[in-house]
Amino acid sequence: MTSMPFPVVAALIVAAVVLLVLVVVLVVGFVTHRISLDSPLIDDDEDDDLCDDTAALLSMLPTTSIVIDDNDDVVRCSPSAYRLGVVSDDAIAEQEVLNAVHEVRQTGGKRQFDLTTATPERYDSAENRINHVETRSVHRPNWLKVTVGRINEHFIVVLIADVSEAIRFSQVRDSFITNVSEQLLGPTEALAKLADSLEAGNLDERQVMDDARQVKSSCSKLNHMVSDLLLLIRAQEPITPSSANRLNVMEQLRRVAERLEPLAAQSKVQLNVAGDEDLVINGETDQIDSAVTKLMENAIGYSPVNGTVSVSAVKSKDGEQAVIRVIDQGVGIAKKDQARIFERFYRGSSQSERTADGVGLGLAIVKHVALTHHGDVSVWSAPGQGSTFSLTLPLAQ
Repeated sequence: MTSMPFPVVAALIVAAVVLLVLVVVLVVGFVTHRISLDSPLIDDDEDDDLCDDTAALLSMLPTTSIVIDDNDDVVRCSPSAYRLGVVSDDAIAEQEVLNAVHEVRQTGGKRQFDLTTATPERYDSAENRINHVETRSVHRPNWLKVTVGRINEHFIVVLIADVSEAIRFSQVRDSFITNVSEQLLGPTEALAKLADSLEAGNLDERQVMDDARQVKSSCSKLNHMVSDLLLLIRAQEPITPSSANRLNVMEQLRRVAERLEPLAAQSKVQLNVAGDEDLVINGETDQIDSAVTKLMENAIGYSPVNGTVSVSAVKSKDGEQAVIRVIDQGVGIAKKDQARIFERFYRGSSQSERTADGVGLGLAIVKHVALTHHGDVSVWSAPGQGSTFSLTLPLAQ
């Protein structure tokens, strides 16, 4: 039997190897759906992923972008998509966005609409409290302008413009104008009444004194409201962590406590401050001061005579945040009020003589200070058992 020449044998071996590799590629391609009978046997990167030019363009856009494949899976997205509540666990979390994706995939074109979402809430349970009582945490809505369009036959892009800051500023401005206008009625009516008494002659000294006290009280309340509104506006200015705005938490708490000590003494309330001396945060001094002041003032105002207000600062369980807690022994907050106490101008049902002149902006200020510092504020309360407010702020890096 004549043996084959070596070059022929080598050529057959190479051909067999190539054929085997080709068979493996075909099998893997069919199994993974990368190759189908109606598509050419070409490794087209566009079928598997975005082309480099498209990916580069999306990365440069100032808006939030999300890329979705044929199976509605999120294959690429900006980190802010999670914070805005549009994406969760690598899937679209908003049904309205998903519906628009399906429409564009079926009919082409683009869809544009407005969407309001909520940043996922965080809950910070107070220690040494009844376990079954859930704390209520703040969050603020995100107002978004959404555009959904097709990149190619395999991918849909969702572009999101966050217009929340502009809308929030507009709301604060409108609240300022509306509420200042309403509050002006009190002083003007009191002044008109006093003027009538003076004009009528035969002055009743007691009546004039009563009218003057009413004018003074109305003006004081108006001044308080204007001051709080200005604080609220400043509390919405974004904070960028830097070496120039590092603050020691306990120094801030002691400074506020010393300033409020006369108020506590007048109200016959004991004010106790303690905590971790090493906690440092990045923050704007006036904003943190305002937030802590409002929490302590509220706690003093709602505490009974001979009651105690405890203020503490500790590191969170994950070691990444400072938790400032203000605990009072007051009447507590009704459950129906707890969901709304952080709203602007909202006044709960459990007002005391010491809190009657408030305008309902204190906790709104605390809320916005927390959010602009990338933190949170939550409340635990039950009627007859007092309240615990927890202001959580990221530790300085």
